[in-house]
Amino acid sequence: MPFAGKLLGFIFGFMFGHIIGAVAGLWIGHMFDKGMAREFTQRGGFGGMFNQDRSSLTNHMLFLHCTYAVMGHIAKASGQVTQADIAIANSLMDRMGLEGERRREMQEAHREGRLAGFPLRQNLREFKEACFGRHDVMQVFLEIQLQAAFADGELHTREQRILYTIADELGFARASLDQLFSMWQAEHGFRQHAHGKHQPNAQQQLAQAYQILGMSQDADFAAVKKAYRKLMAQHHPDKLMAKGVPKEALELAKEKTQDIQAAYELIKKSVS
Repeated sequence: MPFAGKLLGFIFGFMFGHIIGAVAGLWIGHMFDKGMAREFTQRGGFGGMFNQDRSSLTNHMLFLHCTYAVMGHIAKASGQVTQADIAIANSLMDRMGLEGERRREMQEAHREGRLAGFPLRQNLREFKEACFGRHDVMQVFLEIQLQAAFADGELHTREQRILYTIADELGFARASLDQLFSMWQAEHGFRQHAHGKHQPNAQQQLAQAYQILGMSQDADFAAVKKAYRKLMAQHHPDKLMAKGVPKEALELAKEKTQDIQAAYELIKKSVS
């Protein structure tokens, strides 16, 4: 009932303040109706209100399908899909805990993305619509694509072009994508160090820590702390789940929060 707020506001306003109260109540009711209408639309109208679980499952599947299809498209960008590209996709599936039929579906999505004429922009628009344009959800998707593109330790020109297309379609400024890539490069170095594959000196590691938080090394600690809290809030698994990120992708968000935490602790130790 789109006018329920206005009607109730008018009635209660008139009861407590006659004409002046009724006018005030009418305005408050109007604002209430606007908020309810927006929520109602986002939930898919009456059908959405009665099919929350089904809608959520559909959107989760679309998130995963689009993730792996676009990942396959990026893998094909260099001209030939290598065993390393396949290993990267399988590694992400392992980290997401994808098994059985769900895993086979994502492998098929990856193959679909590698086909000539893959409709990248159309897939991205459908994905954006399914997640109602939620910035945090789309950023998780973008960060996963960055991981896939950079998994071999370098970003090829064609891969970069595809990433710019993704950013454009999802409404991210290219400068924001460049910053995310810079932060991911630092995370990659951090993880290499954690697994004993690369041993940077203390100065290099500290520089990476600042880079993970998107900060310059001359930033004061108050600014670093603010950036840390913002990033932790953006990537908190519980918050992302509430916004519609599939549970399978939350493991990657958990890993990222661990990197952010480790970077912050290193910086904190260096200034104490």
